[in-house]
Amino acid sequence: MSSFATGIRALGSGLGIILRSPRLLLLGAIPALISSALLLGTLGTLLYYSGDLTAWMTPFADGWAEFARTGLRILLGVALVGAAAVLGSISFIALTLLIGGPFYEHIAEKAEQQLGLDTSDDGAGFARQLGRGVRDSIKLVLVALAGAVVLLIIGFIPVAGPIAGAVLGALFGAWVIGLEMVGLVFQRRGLPFGERHRRLREHKAMALGFGLPAYLLCLVPVLQLIVIPAAVVGGTLLAHRVLEPVTPG
Repeated sequence: MSSFATGIRALGSGLGIILRSPRLLLLGAIPALISSALLLGTLGTLLYYSGDLTAWMTPFADGWAEFARTGLRILLGVALVGAAAVLGSISFIALTLLIGGPFYEHIAEKAEQQLGLDTSDDGAGFARQLGRGVRDSIKLVLVALAGAVVLLIIGFIPVAGPIAGAVLGALFGAWVIGLEMVGLVFQRRGLPFGERHRRLREHKAMALGFGLPAYLLCLVPVLQLIVIPAAVVGGTLLAHRVLEPVTPG
């Protein structure tokens, strides 16, 4: 519980720093606003065409009784839109960081300077670090896509499926957010994507304490414009915590 609370405090500290710096808040909100518009537009389009899409996917049901055919297609439509919403919520931060990478790098460095944290890097140039960020963001979107497929399958389990899907979706989303938000520090130091998994696995409670409230708050429209830059700062603090050398006990 102590480690879980440490993760929550990291997010809270990030929120405090961002709210005291309106310029950083505005800088961090712009990419989040762009990615929100893109994802909501995509989800709205899917919802609008869901009837045609489910009919195309189930030609075998054309000869069924109307109630059975309609019921199957409604269930499939709900599952598709639900999976898209889960994928969107999980990949939202990866897309936002991809769009606003330089903005968030600047925010993270300013927070580190305010708190007197180490801002050293591996000496790679801007283009090389940007390339790392793009590659890692693509990997995170692929991880989110794989998770959304698994959650979609779980959602089809009668009775318990939707509840289990929602709970596991929140936990998976929290983990992905943790991976995303520590990335700025890891990339700057030249640490590979797999190293994030390893470090966060060593601090599971702390990572979930940070990621779970961030994930849930990002589901609230408009609030996510504040949560994203706050989570960038909080994730920077979390990265420094998990990268601290372990003192032999």
